[in-house]
Amino acid sequence: MNKSNLIFLDTETTGKGPNDRLCQVAYSFNGEESDALFKPPISIQVEAMAITHITNKMVEDKDPFVGSEFQKKLIDILSKENILVAHNAQFDVDMLKKENIEVENFIDTLKIAHHLDKEGKIPKHGLQYLRYFLDLDICDVVPHSALGDVRVLEKLFERLFQKMLVELKEESAVIDEMLRISALPILMKKFPFGKYNGSKVSEIAKTDAGYLQWLLNSKIEAREKDGDNDENWIYTLEYYLKK
Repeated sequence: MNKSNLIFLDTETTGKGPNDRLCQVAYSFNGEESDALFKPPISIQVEAMAITHITNKMVEDKDPFVGSEFQKKLIDILSKENILVAHNAQFDVDMLKKENIEVENFIDTLKIAHHLDKEGKIPKHGLQYLRYFLDLDICDVVPHSALGDVRVLEKLFERLFQKMLVELKEESAVIDEMLRISALPILMKKFPFGKYNGSKVSEIAKTDAGYLQWLLNSKIEAREKDGDNDENWIYTLEYYLKK
């Protein structure tokens, strides 16, 4: 595996719930960029419009994604030994699955960024936050557009890749390690929310284990109720509560 096998992808969607669908897809593969709007089978939620600025009027005359030439080309690319790269990749993988595209191999730059942030010095790990925190040099980017996010994603990936290459020496070894990390849940280092915002999880586990148990129960309840599987926090909370 090498960089020629990587397809950088982002989706914009009608929302973040279990029934939501994509309304825009963009990808970059071997230097070729593609993006398009699609008419989803359900309406775009106002909350999603406020982030993406994609409205129902903008997609009412667009083709559905399923059955489109865009979908056929993506299926062809992903059916080979290629690797999808995305930020918070599981979301995009799950969204593509709803659109009849199965993704076998993926690299999650969110997980890679967490993994390399050994001391927990980066306050947040969202794509646009990392763009500015790491001072990535990017032009012609519209935030929260699928193609704009893909361009940021490519720059972020290259920064993370070069950092890992120093230790692992070989391109194929870096990609293999990225695949391994991406398949595992993240052990979160700090709380980015709530009354312990900014505090280390390991320290709160010693002083307020009850809070960790309450949060774990809330995460599990949300997973069982609406399918929102926050695997990283569930894994982290279970890890420290067992310790």
